[in-house]
Amino acid sequence: MDDAFGLDDLVACYERGVFPMADARHDERLFLIDPQWRGVLPLDAMHIPKRLARTVRSEPFEVRVDTAFDAVVEACASSRPGRLETWINAPIQKMYGMLYAAGRAHSVECWQDGQLVGGLYGVSLGGAFFGESMFSTARDASKVALVHLVGRLNVGGYKLLDTQFITDHLAQFGTVEISRADYKRRLAKALTAESDFYLLGPAATGADVLQAISQAS
Repeated sequence: MDDAFGLDDLVACYERGVFPMADARHDERLFLIDPQWRGVLPLDAMHIPKRLARTVRSEPFEVRVDTAFDAVVEACASSRPGRLETWINAPIQKMYGMLYAAGRAHSVECWQDGQLVGGLYGVSLGGAFFGESMFSTARDASKVALVHLVGRLNVGGYKLLDTQFITDHLAQFGTVEISRADYKRRLAKALTAESDFYLLGPAATGADVLQAISQAS
């Protein structure tokens, strides 16, 4: 990728349905991905297992938004048992930090005893949210963050949650795989929608986000 690739170029990539990745954590090169099949979590059809719903409602974590964006990205990029390599390298971390500073990227964080124990981050453009990565060092922390994200997106008027790929982990929540053409049609429509990531306030409870998801179904 050209060294002159900047923030506007990155936004333009998302607007046309492609996103950057690296081969490895310590590989400085970037390349653009335009998958033939795309993972999408329908905001009006999220499935929440009963046990997870109980966990969300019991609030084992303090859920915050946009208070530790860089730390979430760093945690997502770090190797962990069972995942020794990631696709998030230094150039990607820098670019997403710039997107966050411009108000176009967000994090949902789970805290426990003053420690960041899970979360996710992604890019927000119009009514589309592009989920990038998540991490967890405490049971269910990333899952709780995802439920809070979906509740927040529903309240905020979002139309599309792009998960990039489909995995067994994401499939349990109702994530589906759609064709590139279908994805780009949905993306074009979502980009014209007005949304507000902060419409659901910072004090939103687990019960609040579960209600928001239930009402959207």
